[in-house]
Amino acid sequence: MTNRYITSHFPLISIVLFSLSLAIYVQGLILDALVDMGIFSGMLEFISENGIKLTLLFLLLLCFFMIFSALKLIADTTIELSMLFFSKDEEGTELSKARAGSWIFLVASIASLLVANYILIIVALILLANFVYFVYLIYKVSDALSFSGLVGFIFFQVFFWGAFVISIGYALIRLYNSFMASLPI
Repeated sequence: MTNRYITSHFPLISIVLFSLSLAIYVQGLILDALVDMGIFSGMLEFISENGIKLTLLFLLLLCFFMIFSALKLIADTTIELSMLFFSKDEEGTELSKARAGSWIFLVASIASLLVANYILIIVALILLANFVYFVYLIYKVSDALSFSGLVGFIFFQVFFWGAFVISIGYALIRLYNSFMASLPI
């Protein structure tokens, strides 16, 4: 007897582990910057070194957790929306089969925790997990999609995420340029 909810906690654990690995890396960067600027020694007068590290780790973990949770919510919405547009499955049984692929993110998040000091490997693991899950998702829902529906499903996902990344990049570049233009040089 199998329980279909046995993997329901994998996304939460994956988000926590990915957030923790990124928080550990960014914590090291921030602590190094605080030491280089001479601020860290002043902070030690008010709170212990372990207190600073734990507080910083907690705040960074919370920040990354919120980002990954929002991205998961957006991803779930786009997947369900594309299934609405392109799928013949009205009951949602094909999509519930694909949710078992959350173990892909769990394995990648555990691996990212093991290499928490290497940001490029962490980012590569996140991207690889997303790609592998996308292929797994297409494989699992392909029975409920016609060929044109499959093309539409893939195009919808690629177009949405491409537009999402480009718009964020554009906003960051605009913000950076306005910041640089406002400096009195």
